[in-house]
Amino acid sequence: MTYTPKSEFLRIIIERGFLADCTDLQTLDEQLTKNIVPAYIGYDATAKSLHVGHLLNIMLLRWFQKTGHKPITLMGGGTTKVGDPSFRADERPLLSNAQIDENIASMKQVFAKYLDYGDAAQDAVMLNNAEWLDGLNYLEFLRDIGRHFSVNRMLSFESVKSRIDREQSLSFLEFNYMILQAYDFLELNRRHGCLLQMGGSDQWGNIVNGVDLTRRVAETQIFGLTTPLLTTSDGRKMGKSQGGAIWLNGDLLSPYEFWQFWRNTTDADVGRFLKLYTEMPVDECDRLGALEGSEINHAKVILANEVTTLCHGAEAAAAAEATARAVFEQGGTGEDLPSVAIARSEADDGVSIVQLFVRAGLSKSGKDAKRLISEGGARVNDEVVSDMGRIVTSADLAEPMKLTAGRKRHALVTVE
Repeated sequence: MTYTPKSEFLRIIIERGFLADCTDLQTLDEQLTKNIVPAYIGYDATAKSLHVGHLLNIMLLRWFQKTGHKPITLMGGGTTKVGDPSFRADERPLLSNAQIDENIASMKQVFAKYLDYGDAAQDAVMLNNAEWLDGLNYLEFLRDIGRHFSVNRMLSFESVKSRIDREQSLSFLEFNYMILQAYDFLELNRRHGCLLQMGGSDQWGNIVNGVDLTRRVAETQIFGLTTPLLTTSDGRKMGKSQGGAIWLNGDLLSPYEFWQFWRNTTDADVGRFLKLYTEMPVDECDRLGALEGSEINHAKVILANEVTTLCHGAEAAAAAEATARAVFEQGGTGEDLPSVAIARSEADDGVSIVQLFVRAGLSKSGKDAKRLISEGGARVNDEVVSDMGRIVTSADLAEPMKLTAGRKRHALVTVE
């Protein structure tokens, strides 16, 4: 990056590693230095919670507000009914209106922790594209908006082309998604003066469509900016773990498990993640990321504490660290570990150790649990499990039982 930005926002995100592409960096920079700029990122309501894969762009919105601008979180109450086909092998399952509304209500909890919402010029606003998409007249939409889209060009976008090249079906419903997203940008510009759409680099084609449509229809210049699609240094998609998605809602993933995800960061990723997911000074992020040996573990604890504080609060971060110390350093169980409760009647009859590992979320299946045991990676109360046929009874559960998979994944079993 040879361009040196004048605006604080662009300077910060370039320095911290957020920027992948921008439609017109210099002109956007000028806008950011002159005025309060409204910018949006869209979130379809396909689940009850956002996950760590969304966190990069939530931090981008946070920096946008902290540097004096207005973030818009656009909830996809309308577009969720279609489903974004970008880089998917199959069509998303269609949700009912009630499911979509329930998901949006649940997702709102996370945004409120990162952004300040209100009525002031720099306060964030949350909008729902169902407001303008639900009432569209199909013929008018085709005539006024559809005529600006070239099917040839739409077929050339990687998100569509990859599906076709793999001979995987792409429904007409999904094919319309990029038109609707472009229309969102036009409507946000008309209604709220929005000048910038941001998103992951997989959204580049959709964002450019919106920029182009608004130029054609409203004769207005607006901008698009993308962040890199992150993978960990060992090639895994950011936000995925052996146990599944790393949710941001505490009712779907405990703050302890969230903390532990960041504590388990690969050494090579620590410095980069500190710059992207915390607000610590860049020099300090670089210093901590350069530590080696046992010292890097100190940096990982700092990373876990900083990220967990933003998402769940300082008290939850401190409790998670205390639990981790109890489990790893003092050999205890820790009250904050994820847990599974067994009914007293079931415990009296006895439950297989294999099923306990599955029900505690430490193994995906009985087969997976048996493999874990056979490889010596399963422990009960810090002792290796060697008997796959072991039955756990009420007597064994007089005190909470700690299950361990590998070195870093733990759960408690109790009787209710």
